[in-house]
Amino acid sequence: MKDTDSIHSLADIRTLLDALPGPDRTAEAACQAREPQLTKPAGSLGRLEEISLHLASWQGRHPPRLERMQAQVFAGNHGVAALGVSAFPADVTVQMVKNFERGGAAINQICRSFGIELAVTALDLDHPTADFTQGPAMSESECVAAVAAGMAVALAGTDLLVLGEMGIANTTPAAAICHALYGGEAADWTGRGTGVDDHVWQRKVEVVAKGVAANGSADPLRVLCGVGGRELAAIAGAVLGARLRRIPVLLDGYVCTAAATVLEAAQPGALDHCLVGHVSVEPGHRRLLERLGKRPLLELDMRLGEASGAAVAVGLVKAALACHTGMATFAEAGVSDKD
Repeated sequence: MKDTDSIHSLADIRTLLDALPGPDRTAEAACQAREPQLTKPAGSLGRLEEISLHLASWQGRHPPRLERMQAQVFAGNHGVAALGVSAFPADVTVQMVKNFERGGAAINQICRSFGIELAVTALDLDHPTADFTQGPAMSESECVAAVAAGMAVALAGTDLLVLGEMGIANTTPAAAICHALYGGEAADWTGRGTGVDDHVWQRKVEVVAKGVAANGSADPLRVLCGVGGRELAAIAGAVLGARLRRIPVLLDGYVCTAAATVLEAAQPGALDHCLVGHVSVEPGHRRLLERLGKRPLLELDMRLGEASGAAVAVGLVKAALACHTGMATFAEAGVSDKD
């Protein structure tokens, strides 16, 4: 694949999107051939069977494996935080990164429970993106640099990449991306985020609407520059890098899915290698998943971010793989198959 050091422009990203690899049909066929032989009625494990097929198809091998699972949290700060759209100050982003590094956050505990490696990448936290109600949040070069940073974390040899984010006020750019890409009213895509009251929520809706009006574009990548953020651009880069290296991806909540959606809007099918770990209580997330045609694996009323919901869903992925690879066949178990 093209080295991330040579990604200098949005045009370079479009070139990569135009040449995305598809699923491995040989591995897919091998998975489909084994499934009916296992000691269970056909289809009786439901979506667990679909997960096994997804892993085989996008890892490009059968049986698939989960020997190295990587959770990646990207952190960024946002100029619109100064407009009072969050219940927390922007300083919390830096403080939470330190908490991740000390092992004290929810994601640390979840990763430890499921044997997931965790990495955190802080993206220029001392320099928030620009206030996107006044113009683009990021220049093209800033956006491309963040995408390249995300691509770099999709390491060869990773069996599953779990993506998440940390950034005070980042549900505001997530809502702005969705509003810019899919229209409707700004309020349709804007939720309570960290738990803001009605007054702050209304201000947040106004900021989303104003930002989209100031940075309207028919180009999804320009939308990312205009109303996104560094951690969102890095998530998009990680999704792209994972596709190029045939790594299946688990997306987290609203912010993470909105960031990845930019790729799908630019190149339909760009998220085919992605599963969505859970649906957030942010109302825009459910609406976005319906647009994408993706069903979340879990619905747990979570809205924390930091890859927490996707990491919990790893338990389902591990169970799916264990059943597909570990169950006996009818012949091995001496169990009669259906006539």
